[in-house]
Amino acid sequence: MEKTFNLARRDDGIAILTMDVPGETMNTLRAEFGPEITEILAEVKADPSITGLVIISGKADSFVAGADISMLAACKSEQDAKALSQQGHVLFSELEGLSIPVVAAINGACLGGGLELALACHLRVCSDDKKTMLGLPEVQLGLLPGTGGTQRLPRLVGITTALDMMLTGKQIRPKQALKMGLVNDVVPNSILLETAIELAKKGKKAIKPVVQSKINQFLESTSFTRDIIFDQARKQVLKKTQGNYPAPTKIIDSVRQGMSKGMVKGLEVEATHFANLVMSKESAALRGLFFATTEMKKETGAEGAVPRKVKKVMVLGGGLMGGGIASVTTTKAKIPARVKDISEQGLSNALAYAYKLLDKGVKRRHMTPAARDKLMALMTTTTEYKGIKDADIVVEAVFEDLALKHQMVKDVERECGENTIFASNTSSLPIGQIAEAASRPENVIGLHYFSPVEKMPLVEVIAHKTTSPETIATTVAFARKQGKTPIVVQDGAGFYVNRILALYMNEAAQLLLEGQRVEHLDRALVKFGFPVGPMTLLDEVGIDVGGKISPILEKELGSRFKAPAAFDKLLADDRKGRKNGKGFYQYGPKAKKAKSVDESVYKVLDISIASDKEAKNVAERCTIQMLNEAVRCLEEGIIASARDGDIGAIFGIGFPPFLGGPFRYIDTLGASNLVATLQGYQSLYGERFSPCDTLVKMAREGSLFYTK
Repeated sequence: MEKTFNLARRDDGIAILTMDVPGETMNTLRAEFGPEITEILAEVKADPSITGLVIISGKADSFVAGADISMLAACKSEQDAKALSQQGHVLFSELEGLSIPVVAAINGACLGGGLELALACHLRVCSDDKKTMLGLPEVQLGLLPGTGGTQRLPRLVGITTALDMMLTGKQIRPKQALKMGLVNDVVPNSILLETAIELAKKGKKAIKPVVQSKINQFLESTSFTRDIIFDQARKQVLKKTQGNYPAPTKIIDSVRQGMSKGMVKGLEVEATHFANLVMSKESAALRGLFFATTEMKKETGAEGAVPRKVKKVMVLGGGLMGGGIASVTTTKAKIPARVKDISEQGLSNALAYAYKLLDKGVKRRHMTPAARDKLMALMTTTTEYKGIKDADIVVEAVFEDLALKHQMVKDVERECGENTIFASNTSSLPIGQIAEAASRPENVIGLHYFSPVEKMPLVEVIAHKTTSPETIATTVAFARKQGKTPIVVQDGAGFYVNRILALYMNEAAQLLLEGQRVEHLDRALVKFGFPVGPMTLLDEVGIDVGGKISPILEKELGSRFKAPAAFDKLLADDRKGRKNGKGFYQYGPKAKKAKSVDESVYKVLDISIASDKEAKNVAERCTIQMLNEAVRCLEEGIIASARDGDIGAIFGIGFPPFLGGPFRYIDTLGASNLVATLQGYQSLYGERFSPCDTLVKMAREGSLFYTK
């Protein structure tokens, strides 16, 4: 069997321990490495000629990318998970306990268990390579750092900095790591090993204490002031998570107990909390999501099709969407983009939008002005079809008007190459209808982005009946290069995401008309786990946009999509939401810092306020509409699998990640319970709550969407 760890002794007394997991592109820590590491540490201890140890990776681009998460699935009980954490504690304590100096030489990803390994070393040096990132992202999987991270990090960089890193899971760049004292030196990768060797020779006297800011020094100086830090952190966490995620409070408790009762107690608390989180349903859902997205990255979206290379892109329309699409094309995908708009004003808006986004990076010192200008140079503009003959893909982001889109298809087919893909960013018009104007319909596809483009991770790639597999594969690969998570959906009104969202929004609107207050509706759904409530979302997206989409969905999919007629009164009162400063909430100078409802909206809609219904019931009534429709989309083949449906809902509309997505959540609830709830509402409110056939069948058979 090939070894993962190799020890090489040098003549100057320094030994180099290289970690290189055979057959893998990245190093990850696994429980089965335990005996091998123990053996090497015993060998180092027994050899008096070794005066220092450097740990380095044999991989070109990563130090250690973390622990192998798949081993957590093998844990059948909290005892199993606790044993896993404690095995790591024993190994890292042995490493830390070596009498000779141990230096971690870090290049590339140093995350999770990888950073915990580096923290158990006495000194750390990292390369200034842009791939070098340090962090403890376990919280994003519903876990906490389980091999000493909650204890060693606060002792090294201070409680405040450590909590910030662990509660957000953010990744730290080399310069930042040096400033906060996480590493002792930052050097070019070419001299990383030599620098680590020199540090090992200097020994533990090379360790300099971390200088904290005056305020942090004061806050961390006594147990009374430390309690203030922990209490504030807890308050902020509960406000942000609504108590739906158990990991952050357990991270705070592990640090708190470790700092007040010592390392041994801290490690015991960490292992107990880690075990409890591994077995929690929240972490299981978040880990499932992680594996699903990882698996998805390997797929082309069309079986057997090979994507064509995209070297040049054209964007039609310089509005907010067009500007955003051009911006992620140049900055993330590093592909030249040419924006066409009928007006110079539209073009300068698109350029200004892209510049503003890039300039944020300069202000935060993440990029140089020269790098910003180089990326800006990839974006060009035109008011005519010039310089676009060689465009591989044209993304259309113009108004939702079928005749206009037909004109665009004809223009592109006339002006571009025969393989040029025409991708429409429509949010509601069926792609098949747009393709009717094409002489090469196999090149026509939907590419539906969500607003704001630079922030929203999902895109829907919509294939109509004659879209070619090659067009699908090329579009999926292009969206990934833009930093997006693409899901392939079949053509149909509203596609997948807007279709399931529409019923949820309509139900919230019904509750509003029944006299439920705007802020009560929003709070109930935020408490359930959505990032914002439905009324805030309607204000953000635009009440007028909702007004345009509803009739299309109703016409194509039936009466359950009928929006409440009273909503026409909002548009008659010129309420479009944030964009014109008039919606459900107050905007502009009269608005206070804390968002307040524009009370006049009740009069416009002729609503008399009723007493608040229980938040749980409000959330249930809105979300079960979404669950039922998601299953209907699977039933109709709009989405290919429950996995795609879960990823689409979480990344597209912020469905609570800790529930794992609509389909995983249905498995948790049980199809029979969901059907009974739907039928209860059906008897009260009518046919829009009628459970779909698949759910009724699943309830009868007791089947699940996920079997493992």
